[in-house]
Amino acid sequence: MFKRPKKTITCQPKCGVCPKGRTAASGPYTAGVMEHFSKPHNYGKIKNPDGVGKVGNLICGDVMWLYIKVAKNKDKKDIIKDIKFETFGCVAAIATSSAITDLAKGKTLEEAIAIDKREIVQSLGGLPPIKLHCSVLAADALAEAIYDYYTKQKRPIPAALEEKHQRIKKEKDIVEEKYKDWTQKEEEIHNKQ
Repeated sequence: MFKRPKKTITCQPKCGVCPKGRTAASGPYTAGVMEHFSKPHNYGKIKNPDGVGKVGNLICGDVMWLYIKVAKNKDKKDIIKDIKFETFGCVAAIATSSAITDLAKGKTLEEAIAIDKREIVQSLGGLPPIKLHCSVLAADALAEAIYDYYTKQKRPIPAALEEKHQRIKKEKDIVEEKYKDWTQKEEEIHNKQ
């Protein structure tokens, strides 16, 4: 026998004021998410980046590239001087990519590595639970860009960063093996731009 699904309720405030900044037009997304989605910060590619991080999600198909330029601050510490992203994905993927660039720009590499999904979600005013994986992708893309920078500079890689990289690499290897044709096509498309 057919069972009718339970009715879902979408936030549609009549007064126009919502504690999470939602409107009927934004659906389950906060005003912060919609701002970053509709006007992404730091979108694009950096010419000759110091580090590049590329990550993807097998389930949803989102793919993120994150580019960094590193410079020294007045204390002679490496900081993220410039950061840009390119994302093929949903509203949440684009918004989290934009948010991570704001959070990381100007930070030391150590501070940037410490940015996690909770900080990204909080900066956006929240994400629907089904979209939380996008914040993980954004944090992983940043970690991979910093890992790439350390590798190119032949510098010791912090243990926490190495651990993140190994987890990301393992997931990436599974995806690339299982979906080889798709990942090759996606690389071709990205490289033509």
